[in-house]
Amino acid sequence: MRRVGDTGLPVEASMGDLRAALAGTGTAVLTAEPGAGKTTVVPLRLLDEPWLAGRRIVILEPRRVATRAAARRMASLLGEDVGDTVGFRTRDERRVGPSTRIEVVTEGILTRWLQSDPELPAIALVVFDEFHERNLQADLGLALTLDVRGSVRPDLRLLVMSATIDVDRVAARLGGAPVVRSEGRTHPVDIRWLPKGKHDRVETAVAAAVARALREEHGDVLAFVPGAAEIRRVVDALADAPAEVRPLYGGLPAADQDAALVPSPHGFPRVVVATDIAETSLTVEGVRVVVDAGLARVPRFDPRTGMTRLQTITASKASADQRAGRAGRVEPGVAYRLWSKLEHAARRPFLEPEITQVDLAGLALELAAWGAGATSLPFLDPPPRRALDEAHALLADLGAVDGDGRITDAGRRMATLPLHPRLAHMVAAAAPPDGWLACMLAALLEDRDVLRGRPDDVPTDVAERLRLIADPSARHPAADGRAIAGARSRAADIARRAGIDASGADGDRAGRVLALAYPDRLAQRRDVNPTGRFKLRSGAGAWMPVTDQLAREEFLVAADLDGHRKDARVRLAAAVDATDVLSLFGHRVEEHASLVWDRERDDLVARVERTLGQLRLGVVERRPDPGPATERVVRERLKSTRLGALSWTPAATDLRGRLAFLHRHAGAPWPDVSDAALLRTLDDWLGPRLSTVTGRAGLEAIDVAAALRRLVPPGAHHDLDRLAPAQLTLPGGRRVRVDYAEEPPVVAVRVQDVFGMDTTPVLAGGVRPVFHLLSPAGRPVQITSDLAGFWSGSWRDVRKEMAGRYPKHPWPEDPSAG
Repeated sequence: MRRVGDTGLPVEASMGDLRAALAGTGTAVLTAEPGAGKTTVVPLRLLDEPWLAGRRIVILEPRRVATRAAARRMASLLGEDVGDTVGFRTRDERRVGPSTRIEVVTEGILTRWLQSDPELPAIALVVFDEFHERNLQADLGLALTLDVRGSVRPDLRLLVMSATIDVDRVAARLGGAPVVRSEGRTHPVDIRWLPKGKHDRVETAVAAAVARALREEHGDVLAFVPGAAEIRRVVDALADAPAEVRPLYGGLPAADQDAALVPSPHGFPRVVVATDIAETSLTVEGVRVVVDAGLARVPRFDPRTGMTRLQTITASKASADQRAGRAGRVEPGVAYRLWSKLEHAARRPFLEPEITQVDLAGLALELAAWGAGATSLPFLDPPPRRALDEAHALLADLGAVDGDGRITDAGRRMATLPLHPRLAHMVAAAAPPDGWLACMLAALLEDRDVLRGRPDDVPTDVAERLRLIADPSARHPAADGRAIAGARSRAADIARRAGIDASGADGDRAGRVLALAYPDRLAQRRDVNPTGRFKLRSGAGAWMPVTDQLAREEFLVAADLDGHRKDARVRLAAAVDATDVLSLFGHRVEEHASLVWDRERDDLVARVERTLGQLRLGVVERRPDPGPATERVVRERLKSTRLGALSWTPAATDLRGRLAFLHRHAGAPWPDVSDAALLRTLDDWLGPRLSTVTGRAGLEAIDVAAALRRLVPPGAHHDLDRLAPAQLTLPGGRRVRVDYAEEPPVVAVRVQDVFGMDTTPVLAGGVRPVFHLLSPAGRPVQITSDLAGFWSGSWRDVRKEMAGRYPKHPWPEDPSAG
């Protein structure tokens, strides 16, 4: 391995202090201004330290383009190829060899190594570069590494490097690490304030400022805008500029990213239009002029909606200073800021760390795999409790953790895939026919949309996008060729990592597969007539234009929403049919049964509403099952009808009348059988029968007379027949009913049938029934409760009349004699 001579970079002067710190406490914080050489010089100068003992130095970079660039720069200083002494790893690329001693990696790589083998036996030093960016993976990696160092690897050395950082706070978290400071080598930068108009578009103002810079200044221009869409519009606006205009953002192919970092091979002025990817961790050679829109696009998570969306925010003072500093790397430079000096004074000094702002599902899964809670790890800033709770709830919904928060086998499989837990679950859980479809969906959802245009101009359905990814010959007027190629390559990489055959996708099953990633974003159409309005499982609203082809679907899975809390716009979705909803979510469907007495049917029905979260999947009606709930409704029916729902046969009605008569005239122990009393004492006479009743037929089948007899005191049935007989036996042997519905009771009988009765029978309480005496034709002859008095009195006149009308019937002068 060739040794590197003195580079002349400012950090060289601090290497003695840094070596001493790492040899002593094993930890250090290095703060150095941009251009000091910390990223490329420090690792090379530490290669001969005895504590390395043949092990590697690992350097964490926040972005892939910076990872490659740092490795190439160090390799060039050594006069070697990348993959010899210095190598790198990103999610998509690996350039290391058996002789590699310095490995530059993206931040997530370290987490995977730690989860695989926490002791990191081949690593002696972990360097966290550009730590001021405070990416989530960097914070997690530092917490896990500190945990390892405090337990199984006390000899593992840690170095945190940054241009702008709260060094005292970081040093304290590292256990009182020494702070080493290095002065930068920057030239003066002339700040020029060009505040854009209130209604000016960002890309218009940036393009105008770049054009002005090309007229006023010499050297290459680096322009900062918030995102890829603005970059493309600025590049288009500068199509006629006297310069080579190159984009630079994370979604570009590696070759295009690398090309943007070096001066024009033709010697033309160069304009690099970049996101904050070029703010600190990259050296863009030849830049003397910076144009800064003063904006940043960052992910923000709303735990109330469970959604993450990119927000364009005002960049911090630290970011603005970092960007302006890019103009003074080689010679005095100029920075055009598209805001006023007064506005600058009101900006925040630093942006909040990602861990306090973003979706924590990935972090929660890593913590579950690590087997530790967030509070037990030495985070520089602890993850917010509410966002972490939301993340745990999502992991439970995905089956990644059990009820106690422990990682499941499915969760471990998910953690091995370099995907958000939603997408990892979709890929890992997709049935064999859908594996390749899941990989394509994951690639599609992980990056920018493959269809360009305003939301109103592109469909929400993923089907067209899948077709473009699956079929290289497919065409669409809004297709983004680079994005499609990237998604196709990424899908193949995911399939390789997951061991999935990259063929055989059925786009019609996209909704079913997408639901594996977004079970919480199943949506149901609100109205029978399509209006483009839907309800999510959470109860929140979602919408799409009524003209969209998915607006007519009953169910869909919304993969991308704009983050609006109450009424989010659906940006990307797939239809799913009701059968698949039950197949996928049947174990989560709840049934809410309600028992109602249907007025039209005059019967009891059980209405079972099936719900999934706040979604109503339908109502079915069925015969209720016996049980306490059914019995309660039956009792209510009896109360509301005043017992009229029972089948009151003549026998039951007569018995009730007899008991009522006895209660009035004999008192105890004869029961009160009024409506109020019978309803009050249902358990005493009807209770056992009600437990099996499930509706009208059951009520009508009850033998009410038999039930009422339960109210007759034991051994009193003979007294019942004696004191309130149901029938009277007449002299001729015929039996006649006593009607106790009247007061006093009534006996309706032909006068001829009572010939031979010389007295009126006596009932309970000395009450004599009233005889309604009838002619042979059934017409009333006499009403009397005193037969003896009737025979000796008015019978003579009645006899004369009857004999005249019915001469063939005998009419004795003294009927009492028989």
